[in-house]
Amino acid sequence: MSEKLFTIGRIVNTHGVRGELKVVSETDFPERFDQGNTLVIVDSQNKQTPVTIQTSRLHKNMYILQFKQFSDINEVEKFKGALLKMEEKYQQPLDEGEYYYHEIVGCKVVTEEGQELGLISEILTPGANDVWVVSLAKGKQLLLPVIDEVVLNVDVANKTILIHLMEGLLE
Repeated sequence: MSEKLFTIGRIVNTHGVRGELKVVSETDFPERFDQGNTLVIVDSQNKQTPVTIQTSRLHKNMYILQFKQFSDINEVEKFKGALLKMEEKYQQPLDEGEYYYHEIVGCKVVTEEGQELGLISEILTPGANDVWVVSLAKGKQLLLPVIDEVVLNVDVANKTILIHLMEGLLE
């Protein structure tokens, strides 16, 4: 499979005996878990298994999925801990100023004075706005609120984000 893949969930366990799997979502688009969608299971050895969703339901903040290819717990047990991915061609276009996580993670963060701070290593979603985790020198981290007053420009093509360093952010 040569298409670029993007993680949308993580398989955490089996559910019942009919081959259902518990999946923790890692996407803001719940429709990616709709019946009939084609996904790819990627295990720890990077083995890819294409699957089609037969049934899907939300249960205790997790998705319970059953794939057309499997009907028994013994067939899906091996997928515990695997990632659930989708092909790039299924990504929906976003509005201006919106970005996919994979476009932001790895971007270089630069202040308006030209000081390079580090790379974005993670995105947190604690509430009103996202928070980008910037890996600084010496193993330190900067928690960068994603608000208009801080994030001045996002250039995903050049993997660079220009920020206004508000007082107290680096302390």
